[in-house]
Amino acid sequence: MIQEGQKAPDFSFIDMSGKKLNLSDLKGQRRIVYFYPKDNTPGCNAEACNFRDNYKELQKQGFYLIGISPDTEASHEKFRAKFELPFPLVADTEKEIIKSYGVWGLKKFMGKEYEGVLRSTFIIDGDGVVEKLISKVKTKESTEQIFKELNI
Repeated sequence: MIQEGQKAPDFSFIDMSGKKLNLSDLKGQRRIVYFYPKDNTPGCNAEACNFRDNYKELQKQGFYLIGISPDTEASHEKFRAKFELPFPLVADTEKEIIKSYGVWGLKKFMGKEYEGVLRSTFIIDGDGVVEKLISKVKTKESTEQIFKELNI
């Protein structure tokens, strides 16, 4: 997993206006890149809605927010519309970004082990360096957790 102090891997995505961007295009701006397992699941819904409900405050603090999961673009479109999410979601169906950040790994659920996305949030500074990594995400309090970690 990419650690604090390391350069964040660059990737391409489509912003909310349909424009193709790279993470590096946001140089000078703080970014929050959060990885989540699956659209329309209880924890992922709670996390996305917490970000949605606090989006104006995140923007006020200077953050650009991006969510990433291995779901398809069509799944993301429905998810975004259902919950009125005002930030881009990246479909990483090939898990290239997920693996470049090191957030694909062994998980346990109800005694069974399987591979999947390790829910994680990366706060990236204006120079593209990971300022803070949150690997034990509190889905219902994601924004509050970020602000607490950064003393905002």
